[in-house]
Amino acid sequence: MKLISWNVNGLRAVCGKGFSDIFAALDADFFCLQETKLQEGQLDLSFPGYNSWWNYADKKGYSGTAVFSRIEPVSVRYGIGVDEHDHEGRAVTLEMQDFFLVCVYVPNSQDGLRRLDYRMRWEDDFRAYLGSLRAEGKGVIVCGDLNVAHQEIDLKNPSTNHFNAGFSDEERERFSRLLDSGFADSWRRLHPDEVKYSWWSYRGRARENNAGWRIDYFLVSEDLVPRIVSADIHNEIFGSDHCPVELVIG
Repeated sequence: MKLISWNVNGLRAVCGKGFSDIFAALDADFFCLQETKLQEGQLDLSFPGYNSWWNYADKKGYSGTAVFSRIEPVSVRYGIGVDEHDHEGRAVTLEMQDFFLVCVYVPNSQDGLRRLDYRMRWEDDFRAYLGSLRAEGKGVIVCGDLNVAHQEIDLKNPSTNHFNAGFSDEERERFSRLLDSGFADSWRRLHPDEVKYSWWSYRGRARENNAGWRIDYFLVSEDLVPRIVSADIHNEIFGSDHCPVELVIG
């Protein structure tokens, strides 16, 4: 079973950059999107053999998540059950027969960490939400733009970014706490020493110079780790400032 996650940073824009061809070439059973930046009815996008579920932000042109799936879910949930967080279209959860799939776009702490306090509330509430899913007796797969580089190996310039959004001590500590609650970073579990990035700033020719960050993940609950077949980062694919990431489970 193949899963793809991609922060497209505006789905309408990416559709003009070959999205349908990329979607077909990756040939995933689940294709999860973040930052769709859509309102309902603004884009008619469908693929043969797939159903799709969309969570739109109240604010126009902002955030948003979606999941395309070949496999019909048992149920679908939108948001994480906390009103403070559930107006920005940040999460879609598909309940499958033997696991939950959570597509998520984690809030950015923004320049000067001005949204860090909110981000910390999100982190705690999201971790609690995942815990509630685990309590239902199924494994959990979390994918998306988690907006944090966990370790120094996960970004090109750790020393100069230590107090910046995505690499603050607070964000990294919350990510560690999430892993400690029973999740594995699938890419790092299989590639403990490999340097590969999933996001590059549009400034300073960052992608050309591979001055990137790894902030897009597939996390799996520890009970699903034995089912991991492979994990990949498709940095050969363009169209967004992020690239797709992949998980294959048996």
